[in-house]
Amino acid sequence: MARLKLHNSLTREKQDFEPIDPSHIRIYACGPTVYSYAHIGNARMAVVFDVLSNVLRTLYPKVTYVSNITDIDDKIIAASQKTGEKIDVITKKYADIYNADMKSLGVQAPDIQPRATDHIPHMIALIEELIENNHAYTADDHVLFDVPSFPAYGGLSGRNRDEQIAGARVEVASYKKDPADFVLWKPSTDNEPGWDSPWGFGRPGWHIECSAMAAEHLGLPFDIHGGGADLKFPHHENEIAQSCCAHGDEDDLSSFAKYWVHNGFVTVNGEKMSKSLGNVTLAHDLVKDHAGETLRFTLLSAHYRQPLDWTNESIAQSKKTLDRMYQNLRKIENIEIDKNAEPTSEVIDALYDDLNTPKAIAALFTLVKSAAETKSSALKSEVLAAAKILGILQNDPNEWLGYHYASAEFTGSATVEADGIITPSAAKIEGLLQQRTEARANNNYARSDEIRDDLTAMGIAIEDTAEGTLWKKI
Repeated sequence: MARLKLHNSLTREKQDFEPIDPSHIRIYACGPTVYSYAHIGNARMAVVFDVLSNVLRTLYPKVTYVSNITDIDDKIIAASQKTGEKIDVITKKYADIYNADMKSLGVQAPDIQPRATDHIPHMIALIEELIENNHAYTADDHVLFDVPSFPAYGGLSGRNRDEQIAGARVEVASYKKDPADFVLWKPSTDNEPGWDSPWGFGRPGWHIECSAMAAEHLGLPFDIHGGGADLKFPHHENEIAQSCCAHGDEDDLSSFAKYWVHNGFVTVNGEKMSKSLGNVTLAHDLVKDHAGETLRFTLLSAHYRQPLDWTNESIAQSKKTLDRMYQNLRKIENIEIDKNAEPTSEVIDALYDDLNTPKAIAALFTLVKSAAETKSSALKSEVLAAAKILGILQNDPNEWLGYHYASAEFTGSATVEADGIITPSAAKIEGLLQQRTEARANNNYARSDEIRDDLTAMGIAIEDTAEGTLWKKI
């Protein structure tokens, strides 16, 4: 059986993936906090774990992929106070937008998408276990995790004691025993959302949410946990601490999740995304201006663990590469495929090697060209099966390249304006094409050529095929 290798952030090395239960692979990735639109860095995580899930499904009979929605958070409360909208209205709105935007990028919905507010009892129970095991304490209506009680803390990120509390020294809450301690439960005021608990009316800290939801839906331990590199510390570090200590596994950091997978940061034109620079690039805006497949391809153009610099040039290059592959697929569009074909080994082997998408894409590019040259049904079938794992090349080539079959009927001949340029409407193009068809039927080839020239002058290319005349804007 083929072997999958993954870089495990916990061990800091690439390892053979050894499932806990080969009959059922379980994955968890931290999803968005829904108070605003997702940025392109959030989208990278979604695309990477979508591909990882696809790859795992080529090897194992069952994969359960869980990715949560955080719908209770101080940022959500702040957004509600600022806009006057109710919290549940805000969270539903942005959760729906996030899911729609990810669908535009070809991301399949996770098998389970739990919401934090549906798991408050699970979080309370987990906190009670931590208190009972002497890893958490109450202070000033808060419950905090006692970091010094867990000597293995820092095992995921590799941060030493000074690095762990670097930010906390600026202003350490008076109720903390140690600057590195973090909140598990906090009090809520009357105008803030909250739930009754053994420690009073309040709400959970951010980190406890994923520990509770992962355990509830996947059981412990599970195979793979991950997300963006920015979550490694403190979020994922804290998840490990909470989960190991609550279940009495302080000496085994893998007792929560066996493998940890983190995708690299996304910069924009060489700069870190930040509100101060005004360069926060939203997936919601990008899908309005570009095909989702082009954006997905761009996100996969760099190895998932490496930084990715997001530029207009990189998007344009992705579109150009996809166009060339679709042009080759168009040459063999009438060749039937075997829908049960196995993906070509050159692509799948690259993906089995720690999701090496750049290598997989390069192989795919060469193989698509070869399939077009050889007119091989078998190769085309294998290529499209491999491309499906990456989530690309699943569109109709004619539609992708902008070709349209001439219609037998048309109405009107108005022009439309786009970007300040007067262009012919589809109706006018269809009308000229119908005139050309009639001229050819009457052997009036001079008129036929004249109409072709007129269309070329309008920026319209035409192509006569056995199925009819195709046209597209140049």
